[in-house]
Amino acid sequence: MARLRVLTGITTTGTPHLGNYAGAIRPAVEASRRAEVDAFYFMADYHALIKSDDPARIERSRLEIAATWLAAGLDPHTVTFYRQSDVPEIPELCWFLTCVTAKGLLNRAHAYKAAVDKNAEAGEDADAGVTAGLYMYPVLMAADILAFDAHKVPVGRDQIQHIEMARDIGQRFNHLYGGEFFVLPEVVIEEQVATLPGLDGRKMSKSYDNTIPLFAGGAKALREAVMRIVTDSRLPGEPKDPDSASLFTLFRAFASEAETAAFRQALLEGIGWGEAKQVLFERLESQIAPMRERYDALVAKPAQIEEILQEGARKARAIATPKLAVLREAIGLRSMATVPVSAAGGKAEKAADKPPRFASFRDEDGRFRFRLLAADGEELLLSSAFADPKAAGLMQKRIKSLGAAAAVVQLTSHGLLLELDGEPVASSPEHADAQARDRALERLREALDRLAQA
Repeated sequence: MARLRVLTGITTTGTPHLGNYAGAIRPAVEASRRAEVDAFYFMADYHALIKSDDPARIERSRLEIAATWLAAGLDPHTVTFYRQSDVPEIPELCWFLTCVTAKGLLNRAHAYKAAVDKNAEAGEDADAGVTAGLYMYPVLMAADILAFDAHKVPVGRDQIQHIEMARDIGQRFNHLYGGEFFVLPEVVIEEQVATLPGLDGRKMSKSYDNTIPLFAGGAKALREAVMRIVTDSRLPGEPKDPDSASLFTLFRAFASEAETAAFRQALLEGIGWGEAKQVLFERLESQIAPMRERYDALVAKPAQIEEILQEGARKARAIATPKLAVLREAIGLRSMATVPVSAAGGKAEKAADKPPRFASFRDEDGRFRFRLLAADGEELLLSSAFADPKAAGLMQKRIKSLGAAAAVVQLTSHGLLLELDGEPVASSPEHADAQARDRALERLREALDRLAQA
């Protein structure tokens, strides 16, 4: 059974706060531990360039965010953890998607409309201070998601529109080029903690300067922030309304059902705000302190984090590179080496007319295999071994029906792996270099399409 691919990211423009952790990092890390989930995490450092032109801030933020996710329990051995900027296929896909995205769709993006409305209120030109990066943000986000065929994308409520736009853009590309090139993603929201309140009761956000630090400043800074949370004027002994209190919303996001019920009752019975804040701090600190210790150790070893991210980029590109090869083929950016040349004579034309074929054989150990051969006889794939010929025949039938768009082909250093249901079923010969491997990938996809059309 194919695993469910879940993808999430965070923009590298600041130090992670409590809202980032509860709304995005924690649920994504928890999801990554499920056996049926293929989890992707990325640091959106290209998106950060839209919001910040301070190189030192972006550099520091990338380190802090990577360390935060690892400290929060992310296991880089079981997930794909990478920086956006280490995967060149993402900006390439962004351009492909740009060329099919309607300007009218981007005009409706919340961030762009908010900037235009702000300019209108100030009597400025509608696009004053609006960069093309801000305007194109939804397309780059679509590329982040569609490059890896993510099924689920955990986001805050303010990002729901961007997932809907990614679906629209992917669907339009599929329609224009006549294939199911992209999985259309679905949004995932944790209702209770998707948007945490900040110190002033508004959504916790760096832009409002109302955040509660996650690790920065240690326990002292955490307690000081909690004590600054705005409350109403009700005195100790007076009943408090839990449903309108930011303290209760924050507590609920980090407590069990029993603890939440007890805290609600304490508010109804008139616990003082100062005492309630201390209860909240203790609840937060009990969860955060062990992670903070891991975080401090990681930040002290940036080279170790870099090694983890480079390995993550390699894993990500093993998926994105063949994906982009299919898309380049679909939109006409094909290698001229694969185009038949009529002047070459009858041999080339006859080879082009011949379909690819399977050749079955029996190993010395008695198990059954088959090769997929190109029209000219070149071996494209060698199958795994099967206990009986019927199983090998069924696998041939499945491969024959795939077509290039549906095939999952992983790249190795000098070869290719064809996967079905998340398992490798056939591999290519080893090629001399990456360039030869990429040419072989093009030939394999051409053969798969011809088989599916036969």
